[in-house]
Amino acid sequence: MKVTERWYSHRMHREIALARWGHYGVPVLLFPTAGGDAEEVERNHLVGHLAPLIEDGRIKVYSCDSVAGRAMLDREGTPAHRMWLLNQFHEAVVHEVVPAIHADIRGPQAVIVAGSSIGAFNSLALICRHPHLFNAAVCMSGTYSLEALIGGPATEDLYFASPLHFLPGLEGPLLEELQRRFVILATGTGEWEDIGESWAVAHVLGSKQVPNRVDDWGPHYPHDWHTWWQMLPVYLDELVP
Repeated sequence: MKVTERWYSHRMHREIALARWGHYGVPVLLFPTAGGDAEEVERNHLVGHLAPLIEDGRIKVYSCDSVAGRAMLDREGTPAHRMWLLNQFHEAVVHEVVPAIHADIRGPQAVIVAGSSIGAFNSLALICRHPHLFNAAVCMSGTYSLEALIGGPATEDLYFASPLHFLPGLEGPLLEELQRRFVILATGTGEWEDIGESWAVAHVLGSKQVPNRVDDWGPHYPHDWHTWWQMLPVYLDELVP
């Protein structure tokens, strides 16, 4: 069963959609690739590969539009505008998408975040920025350094949105809570993959004593949906009782 809702986000000054699949289970929020909408994960059969977990009531899957990623691909506005929108997208997830998930499951519950490519970046950023809302992140084939994609040097918005920028200086209660979370960094080494990005993130997480693991799936796994079909069910089966 799929249900899609849409609303106007005053934080981003545009609409955002949230789709969901399943009846009950641990909430899993999937972030699309760079320009994807809320239903991209279904059209590319990722939801279908999660069907056994959904049908067994172990997970309930959600996905929202990749608003900031679409702006990056379209070169919308200036680089500073695109960095602002990325930060606002994260704010919209925290203050709009997650409350909608909690309303749907009739109460607050920690969410697993997952995604590939830019979706991996968003998963990592959200768990690092708001570990009180998310208890694990599955980051597949991640792109974690966004300056080249955005088209300009980092502004304050990108600094606060990007774990590679803000994690080295993170201290205090937020870091202590993040140290009780778990980040999976999964990647192949096939075509269009760059495992170096995952190792760079792992180094920063490890230096702050945040539990994480880099999984190298090898040269037969390219940066493609076929790779993520195989990865995500394995990791969710590991994380969900």
